[in-house]
Amino acid sequence: MITRDTQAFLALARGMAPDFGPATARAAFLVTPEGFARAEQSALDNRYMAAAGGYHCEAALAEHRALQRALAADLPVFAFPGDPATPDAVFPNNVFATARPDARVDPHGRPRLVVGRMRHPVRRGEADRADIRGFFRALAGTEEIDLSQQPHPCELTGSMVVDRARGLGYCGLSERCDETGARLVHEAFGLRATLVFDLAPGEYHANVVLAVLAGRAVLVSPAGFADPAIAEAIAGFYAPHVVRLRAEQQAAFAGNAIALAPGRAWMSQAAADSLDPGQRQVLATAGFALGQVPLAAIEAGGGSLRCCVAEVF
Repeated sequence: MITRDTQAFLALARGMAPDFGPATARAAFLVTPEGFARAEQSALDNRYMAAAGGYHCEAALAEHRALQRALAADLPVFAFPGDPATPDAVFPNNVFATARPDARVDPHGRPRLVVGRMRHPVRRGEADRADIRGFFRALAGTEEIDLSQQPHPCELTGSMVVDRARGLGYCGLSERCDETGARLVHEAFGLRATLVFDLAPGEYHANVVLAVLAGRAVLVSPAGFADPAIAEAIAGFYAPHVVRLRAEQQAAFAGNAIALAPGRAWMSQAAADSLDPGQRQVLATAGFALGQVPLAAIEAGGGSLRCCVAEVF
């Protein structure tokens, strides 16, 4: 089911056991920020991006190496080289995603590599990476679902926040993902149900305002939703493990978090510093230690830690 009807979605979701698949990924990959610079096309609808003078490629590369080392404490993490011709490629989760069939229906099903369709031409070149596609096809044995050539923008797990344990999706619509794009991603991921909603004006991706951590907790910024009541309904589903973010915390990328192992939530240092003691306690009560990595140089590009991570299965 894919719907805008929040109550219908929640009625179905409440009956979903956490048996869709592993609640966290088995591995992750990154793309290094070679030639990291401001892409003016991307800046048209990403208000988080810094001015051109705020980009420092060598600092971003150093942060990225430290990020890979840090995340490797939780799971295998590998990196593909970046390309100066694609200056936004440090955020590969918009372009590439992997999925497995519903474990309850097809426990031995073939995994998939999903390739998204980017809104801006400057980013569409990222989808043409033969090395990334070839790795998953030849070494990981994935089926490839290529959405990059159809006309509807669908920027994958930038736009679609996934509860991996239950097979649920939360898709925020913007210029980066329209309704048809949401349906295509829902089908490509094989999700049980997806809730579609409009983001607030000026927001570009759902994963800046919403994070579902291992199916057990949620960070949510109601101000990032066109209708804050939808954010509250999602929060209610994951209660009591809910961190409601204020506007300044959203701006610090606190909503751009990810759990790569059952016991830790990762976010940038600036995001972690923005949390108050009560919010940290919510995460601790839900069973999450807080992992944090300085990413000030990378965040100039308008994304943060979760944007850098493409989950593998």
